[in-house]
Amino acid sequence: MSGVAASHIFVDGAEIPASRIAAEAQNHPATAGRPGDAWRAAARALVIRQLLLAEAERRGLTATPERLDDVRLETAEEALIRDLLDEALIVTPPSPEMVQAEWQAHPGRYRSPSLWDAAHILCAANPADLPAMAKAEDRANRILGLLERDPSAFAELARAESDCGSKDAGGALGQIVSGQMVPEFEAALERLGEGAMTASPVRTRFGFHIIKVHAHAPGQVLPFDSVKASIGEALERAAWARASRAFVAGLVAAARIEGIDMEGV
Repeated sequence: MSGVAASHIFVDGAEIPASRIAAEAQNHPATAGRPGDAWRAAARALVIRQLLLAEAERRGLTATPERLDDVRLETAEEALIRDLLDEALIVTPPSPEMVQAEWQAHPGRYRSPSLWDAAHILCAANPADLPAMAKAEDRANRILGLLERDPSAFAELARAESDCGSKDAGGALGQIVSGQMVPEFEAALERLGEGAMTASPVRTRFGFHIIKVHAHAPGQVLPFDSVKASIGEALERAAWARASRAFVAGLVAAARIEGIDMEGV
């Protein structure tokens, strides 16, 4: 069967109406040029939901909704699915030896944040506006040419040219912590040594940046005792996710599903 959802989908003879799939599709982003992706993801999600609810009913579970926060309460269906997974999934917490082995195998994952003292000049443009982006890139290259001739003019040019509020401070961004900036900007910071400036403008969702790093303090590997609790929680979450996928895959394999390819669930 094709991977695209049909307009009529049945789970063990019960139809999932197209109207429900259309409503659910609003919660699933579509890839540019592939509008069927959202429909297919919505259909698969509803099939899984129906299978879980049917299994909860088969086990005789009853819904006891819990409060999610001060204003939100679980729906009866959400409560049933939560109770089902609590009953069906048996996840053993990782042993201390497993936690320590994970830390020893991947110490680089558990670091304190990197810190940078950096400045930038932003030539702003909306990435969806191609002429504006081209103009912004040309302007950034012009500024970069001036800086290549006189690097000491960075703060002066930032005050005159930058479209960021940091222009008033000569482009200075202060102390930047890893994870604080958009990925493209941070990747450029990672490549630069202290005192270095980007050789070409860096494109982000905000336009084009010229970036200069004044100082960099790389993150340090954290001692085991300070991260063992978070590693244990991460390992338990991963084990729960694996068990959940296996449980759903078993429900899918045992069901009669028409109108949508559930391969890979």
